[in-house]
Amino acid sequence: MSSKRSGYFGERRKFWTWGYESDETPQAAIDSMCERVAKRLNVPGFDLTPDPTLDEIELRAPRIEIPRTLESFCTSDKWDRVIHTYGKGYKDMAKIYRRQFDNPPDIIAYPQNEEDIAAVLDWCGENGYAAIPFGGGSSVTGGFFAPDGDEYPGVVIIDLGNMNKILEIDPVSRAARIQGGKLGPALESELKPHGLTLRHIPQSWEFSSLGGWIATRSAGHYATQLTHIDEMVQSLRVVTPSGTIQNRRLPGSGAGPDPDRTFIGSEGTMGIITEAWMRLQGRVKFRANASISFKTFYEGADAVRQITQAGLFPANARYLDEQDAFFYGAGDGTESVLLLGFESADHPVDAWLERGLEICQDYGGVVKQKAGTVDNALETSRSGAQGSWRDQFRYLPRLMHVRAAMGIVSFTFETAYTWDIFKEIDTEIMARMADAEKRITGGGIVCRRFSFLYPDGPAPYYSIMAPSTHARCLEDYQALSDVASDTLTELGATITHHHAVGRTFRPWYDKEVDPLYRKALGAIKGELDPNWIMNPGLLVDKPKNFKIVG
Repeated sequence: MSSKRSGYFGERRKFWTWGYESDETPQAAIDSMCERVAKRLNVPGFDLTPDPTLDEIELRAPRIEIPRTLESFCTSDKWDRVIHTYGKGYKDMAKIYRRQFDNPPDIIAYPQNEEDIAAVLDWCGENGYAAIPFGGGSSVTGGFFAPDGDEYPGVVIIDLGNMNKILEIDPVSRAARIQGGKLGPALESELKPHGLTLRHIPQSWEFSSLGGWIATRSAGHYATQLTHIDEMVQSLRVVTPSGTIQNRRLPGSGAGPDPDRTFIGSEGTMGIITEAWMRLQGRVKFRANASISFKTFYEGADAVRQITQAGLFPANARYLDEQDAFFYGAGDGTESVLLLGFESADHPVDAWLERGLEICQDYGGVVKQKAGTVDNALETSRSGAQGSWRDQFRYLPRLMHVRAAMGIVSFTFETAYTWDIFKEIDTEIMARMADAEKRITGGGIVCRRFSFLYPDGPAPYYSIMAPSTHARCLEDYQALSDVASDTLTELGATITHHHAVGRTFRPWYDKEVDPLYRKALGAIKGELDPNWIMNPGLLVDKPKNFKIVG
């Protein structure tokens, strides 16, 4: 294996799904998934497309050559180009199973330091090549796709996997200086001996990076309060085509607009996040959790709103409707289920759980399972409805390719909107998506859950599953996804709560964000990235009649 490849690729990843090449997907898990999906969609079964092999993939030749000065950390090897072509969304999976790799990147750079990054950006800027940052490759919105067409004569992916160290820990202020290529498991493992944690654990945690979380405004473990990565960032260091920006490390400041916010959510369009000082917490010692069922989804939603507005700040408040609870093994399909949990590094949280349960009971909730400090809440959370949901949630990414192999349509979309219009919007979304499934695929399933909550509104997560064929599944997906995106935009909800915009949602982002702000954002990009090479096509477009700056 080439020494150019990053620590992230110390063991080769499967290019067609989650996990490493040495990981075996149990046949029993595949059979169980197929059986459950067939039953839900009322179809007899599936003719699974075999997993693709590297030999089956045809790539165009690289359009550009690596300069001799960059040969030590750049490559155009086939596997490197293939693994950096797609993310982990449904559209990615469907194209992979069609063996469709018609727009791969040309060169993959594995920089060891900021000097390497600057050298690549200079090379790209001088020649008009696209330069696209890459963290863990977990994007589900086309966040690092090569731009279409021939506007950019070459595409270089800059993989930060070699820049994966914790450089400094401040135990007094509880913060750490961490390189952007650090992946979730290694980050937590190295913080653990210090009694500290970032506690930011998205579903993609195993194969996503700190820099990626920041660049996409990721949402992690906490259902409330510390939901987005934004609040954990103390300061950033960013390499841009115009130079390096180092923002001052402070607990807070009122000195003008926050400079870090230029890069949090910038999706690799402004520069490359190489380091971040991150706020940490003590490791969790106290837990209390429960599962509660409700007869109707809206009764439970009212309870969840009251819990959120009461300032209890649950760490977990996953609220699953009847069908979602059934699929995750957390319910029998007749009731919605709330998985409610509190945690602390400092004190027992049983009183917070008890108050939450009182609110639930006020809205007709029935407590199915409960555990606090004396009940070993950690172990209890791994059994019953909570355990079933936890196991399915953590393992499901490793089976996402099976749905592409089935030839069905299966995807999620997430959003957020205020409580005052929740029932109206939710009812409309559910109705429109059910109607679209009937028109486009002949039927299907629409279900939803709350993943994150705010005092002023929920962040619902909708799941779509519909029958299709290997020949039509990608086109059916696009038609259904367009209906969902159009509906969110029309009704005043956001096009994305935590999956970022990417190429997938760019048309709707343009409708959501004020044109004057996007113009101002373009002016900032033009200053930081004067040749408009950084992840082109995301968030803002290159000016017309643009010419490379000498």
